[in-house]
Amino acid sequence: MFFRSAGSEETPDTETDRRHEAPEQRDGDEGGPPPPRRGGQKDTSISRAPKPSGRQRHDEKITVYISSPELLALEQTRLTLRAEYGLSADRGRLVREAVAALLADFEENGASSMLVRRLTEE
Repeated sequence: MFFRSAGSEETPDTETDRRHEAPEQRDGDEGGPPPPRRGGQKDTSISRAPKPSGRQRHDEKITVYISSPELLALEQTRLTLRAEYGLSADRGRLVREAVAALLADFEENGASSMLVRRLTEE
């Protein structure tokens, strides 16, 4: 029932293998700092806000404790997205999107960003 046919050991399931392999590096992306700019100028822009990763396997994990009202608001938002907009997203995806938006705003606006404003209200 769950056995592979004879000879299938010789041809691995490449789709399964691809899902469990580390992402390949792009040409010129050795993970080090970017090459220096011409004229001796340093690149002072640091991209701290990556695009949200969406629906994919994630290898890193954090635990965040939130209050009951915050969890209820998150779940209500998830259900509203599904009911009114036809968008299906789990709570983790919503949190990743929110973090990406907050970091992008911080990168773009710095001291006047929503993050700085909210943290200085405390």
